[in-house]
Amino acid sequence: MTDGTAELQSGRGATELDPAALDPTHLDVAAEGARIAASISRVVQGKPDVVRLALVVLLAEGHLLIEDVPGVGKTTLAKALARSIDGTVRRIQFTPDLLPSDVTGVAVYDQETRAFEFKPGAVFANLVVADEINRASPKTQSALLECMEERQVTVDGVTYELARPFMVLATQNPLEMEGTYPLPEAQRDRFTARVSMGYPDRDAELAMLDERATSDPLTDLTPVADAATVRALVAAVGLLHVAEPLRRYIVSLVEASRHSPDLRLGASPRAGLQLLRAARAAAALAGRDHVLPDDVQAMAVPVLAHRLLLTPDAALARRDAQRVVTDLLAAVPVPRGR
Repeated sequence: MTDGTAELQSGRGATELDPAALDPTHLDVAAEGARIAASISRVVQGKPDVVRLALVVLLAEGHLLIEDVPGVGKTTLAKALARSIDGTVRRIQFTPDLLPSDVTGVAVYDQETRAFEFKPGAVFANLVVADEINRASPKTQSALLECMEERQVTVDGVTYELARPFMVLATQNPLEMEGTYPLPEAQRDRFTARVSMGYPDRDAELAMLDERATSDPLTDLTPVADAATVRALVAAVGLLHVAEPLRRYIVSLVEASRHSPDLRLGASPRAGLQLLRAARAAAALAGRDHVLPDDVQAMAVPVLAHRLLLTPDAALARRDAQRVVTDLLAAVPVPRGR
């Protein structure tokens, strides 16, 4: 059930930037990120940490999994980020009858030309909002595997490149809810980070009741950046310096997860790479040109926890993956230096 959502794709209000201003070596990542964050916060109120993590994932050229109970703003966060960037946006409502071809596209026979013509699916966009991804079958979920990792789609032996930037913002309900399927380990590992929205505080919820009684703030949200700006921001983040001891620290954290007695599946090499990218993005948003151990530690739980599988004994002891990552951070020595 794909939804082109033309209202999401309106480019009105996009910021026009001088091409010279898109030089990654001179781009102010913190200032540009603050503008996008301010735009999202007009809709997602009282959740600055959640908004910041969404920006980190965007600048790390990754994908975001938003997990929580219904009604706390998962889809709103995804749409607000999509509306803040003047790029192509598609939304897919995942349901049990959704087919893989609805996601990636399908080759259709044209009677006039007597040839097969490829009809692109919903993933051919800069931002793909995959709503309630765990309500579709594992077969349909797996249609995103190639898209998320390789930024391409292969149909009938022909490979089609996806546009840059390309980001999947997926929402999912907790597994205990009726009609949900667990995401395969391979797909969870392709999400850079997972975030839980949580309930808003009292003041934010009261403000929501006042502001949304007669209108939806999403309809008034206009883009504050475009796809070219995001590509330049991603390039600028990639230029940040990461000292050799910090690289070794990231590898040590990932290795420690593989030897934890609480885990039957530790972090993959991809997890270490995503942690490095997320730490770079966090440092850039903080206005620094280098990564600190604090950046790695701040990103460790959202980047690593959703990839880990607990042992039965750890699950019976009511341990959770977030606590395991916190323990790993406490056990692995932090690099010290000037």
